[in-house]
Amino acid sequence: MGEAKENDVYEEELLDYEEDDDKALDASSNANAKPAADASQPKKGYVGIHSSGFRDFLLKPELLRAIQDCGFEHPSEVQHECIPQAILGMDVICQAKSGMGKTAVFVLSSLQQIDPTAGQVAALVLCHTRELAYQICNEFERFSKFLPELKVAVFYGGVHIKKHQDLLKNDCPHIVVGTPGRILALARDKDLSLKNVRHFILDECDKMLESLDMRRDVQEIFKMTPHDKQVMMFSATLSKEIRPICKKFMQDGNTVEAIYESFNWFGYLSVAVVSFCWEPVWSAELKFHAGAALWKFMLMMRQS
Repeated sequence: MGEAKENDVYEEELLDYEEDDDKALDASSNANAKPAADASQPKKGYVGIHSSGFRDFLLKPELLRAIQDCGFEHPSEVQHECIPQAILGMDVICQAKSGMGKTAVFVLSSLQQIDPTAGQVAALVLCHTRELAYQICNEFERFSKFLPELKVAVFYGGVHIKKHQDLLKNDCPHIVVGTPGRILALARDKDLSLKNVRHFILDECDKMLESLDMRRDVQEIFKMTPHDKQVMMFSATLSKEIRPICKKFMQDGNTVEAIYESFNWFGYLSVAVVSFCWEPVWSAELKFHAGAALWKFMLMMRQS
């Protein structure tokens, strides 16, 4: 009885729209509506970008804050396709030109999944040069600046190995970035424990897998990690010979392949415009007019 009374009260509170009112509303809306565009006319002004934001990936608040501080609003095409799959723990093979945001894919997806535990390495990132290793480490530090408990360290040749051994002993990082040779040396000497690694990442994987010596080092390091882990590989170019080798590291039926072979000229021109505007030798007025003209041209070309 109580429920029936509550329902009656609720129905009384609802606004009662009459059919005449509906017709009047429809007539007024039709009168104010603009004439429909001719279907034969081509649509103009559409830009091929994703309208979704990084918030749609349901990332940690600390990561979203860091992304906002870096000035990023919308993910690139590569990030839009790979990050949602990567944060679910799926293996990833991604081929995309420089400037398309490959690094942010594995940086954000691993930071999202890692729950830091003292003395345990959760993610291992391998690359073929010390310069690239240093850049990747900086990216991890940039996006994890609001995760103070998470530690990142870089290891590569040219630095005395004793320094790296002391670092691993006294302040073990949760994310390790390095070159295969130095990482293998530390792992063989038991200074670096890989038994808790959950994310195994190769950046510029073709450079490491094409070289037989470096491939042996990568394979030996891979065998030292647990069988149950996520594997992500990224490169600007993947030949038909290297792609099957990459898949041997992956789990069957649980791999995302994202191949982008087009050149990202818009990204490169964007960097060129920003660099030009920051060049100190040009006057402020020239920078403004030339930069605005270049940017307008780029937007027109992208919309065409």
